[in-house]
Amino acid sequence: MKYHQIDSQLFIKNRKNFMQKMKPQSLAVFNSNDVYPIGADSTIPFEQNRDLFYLSGVDQEESILVLFPDAPKKEHREILFLTETNEHIAVWEGEKLTKDRALEVSGVETVYWMKDFEKIFFEVMTQCEMVYFNTNEHYRSAHKTETRDMRFIKWCKEKYPAHQVAKSNPILQRLRSVKDPVELALMQNACDITEKAFRRTLGFVKPGVWEYEIEAEYYHEMIRNRSRGFAYTPIIASGNNANVLHYIENNQQCQAGDLILLDTGAEYANYASDLTRTIPVSGKYSERQKQVYNAVNRVKKEATKMLVPGTMWAEYHREVGKLMTSELLGLGLLDKADVQKEDPDWPAYKKYFMHGTSHNIGLDTHDYGILTEPMQANQVYTVEPGIYLPDEGFGIRLEDDVVIQKKGEPFNLMRNIPIEVDEIEELMNA
Repeated sequence: MKYHQIDSQLFIKNRKNFMQKMKPQSLAVFNSNDVYPIGADSTIPFEQNRDLFYLSGVDQEESILVLFPDAPKKEHREILFLTETNEHIAVWEGEKLTKDRALEVSGVETVYWMKDFEKIFFEVMTQCEMVYFNTNEHYRSAHKTETRDMRFIKWCKEKYPAHQVAKSNPILQRLRSVKDPVELALMQNACDITEKAFRRTLGFVKPGVWEYEIEAEYYHEMIRNRSRGFAYTPIIASGNNANVLHYIENNQQCQAGDLILLDTGAEYANYASDLTRTIPVSGKYSERQKQVYNAVNRVKKEATKMLVPGTMWAEYHREVGKLMTSELLGLGLLDKADVQKEDPDWPAYKKYFMHGTSHNIGLDTHDYGILTEPMQANQVYTVEPGIYLPDEGFGIRLEDDVVIQKKGEPFNLMRNIPIEVDEIEELMNA
């Protein structure tokens, strides 16, 4: 891994918090992700199952974590199963975790090789009554690929049909959404890398550059700062491309007078950042672009103030909609008649601002968090309003990542990243 090793105390604490929520005489199982094939002998670069990483710090394939807090044998209350490493594997694939190294990374004292899994698992299953299965229940989850966790669940139900079953996800949703200080420091590091990449880009952009060249500038700066790269597929959207919300082709030439919407965040140690800025190709905003930009920025600032403990996500978005409606009236994009006759299920402002304002962020860019429960201190949210004007050939979105505080306004992890019109113009024309 490129990142500095994380103190195992974080993962020890995470496991303790999870096990305190488990029912008596139960165990929980967490599988690593697969290595997914592309074709021939090629594979997609491996990324760890975020739940397994959250609970163990183990960042390699072919890994299983078993938690059994009521195990009769003390050594079986936390167990890691890893693929046995050897000199041949080290030569061809690189270093894998040894048992000693796994203890150092995770704090788990009992480590077995994967070949012993079924034997040890049979023993602990005879001693428990319930199994917690790890399922992905994120509200945006829509993938169709069968994961290792899903295959394990099928196997376990067939092998041990008399056991009760439960879901680990509701526990993890609540735990993962509230960040430990160590996690916040890792996220700050990801945001700081993003800042470096954005500042590099400001000095590079000019009429005639291609969107993919800008993407390369970002990637260069991220990799040289110990990031694996982008936390998500980057959006480098010049001109009218910005009005395609998930534009990822990044293959057009940037024209003088246009804006570029840059939705680009680095990851660090599997933790995500999520930044959006909209900058002028020529280094100066037109008066109309500046008007719309400042309207979006005002909505962002006021929306950020609402992110306090006790706020309900749905009500927050309704209030942001009112802010945006006011700004759109001021810009002449809506009139009072539009608002008076609007459909409550699709308010008038949605014509120009059709997506949500905030989502949880952490180990996943769209991180776990139960949106029907009140916001809490140390949850991290994006704030990302936008106005999209295909008839005028540009769209503007601005986004920062902020930490909810016990009292007062959130702490902005991206506070040092330029956002005001004047500072962006000054940096681009330095």
